[in-house]
Amino acid sequence: MRDEELRWFTSSFSGGNGASCVEVAFLPDGVALRDTKDRALPPHRYPPARWSEFLAGVRAGEFDRH
Repeated sequence: MRDEELRWFTSSFSGGNGASCVEVAFLPDGVALRDTKDRALPPHRYPPARWSEFLAGVRAGEFDRH
C-alpha cells in the first residue's frame, strides 16, 4: 500500500490550532505514523505488536511530562 493511498487519522486532542501533531494510518500489517509538520517525509511503520506496546505505555503514563 502506497503512502498516498492511506487514510490518515489525527487525534481529537490535537485541537486544530496548528500545534505539532501526529497522524496514524492503519495498514494491513501494522500502523504508519507521521508528523503533520512535514508530511513529505516517509512515515514510520510499526508491526501490530509494537503498536500495542506503545499504546499500553501511553495508557500507563510512560510518556507523561512530569
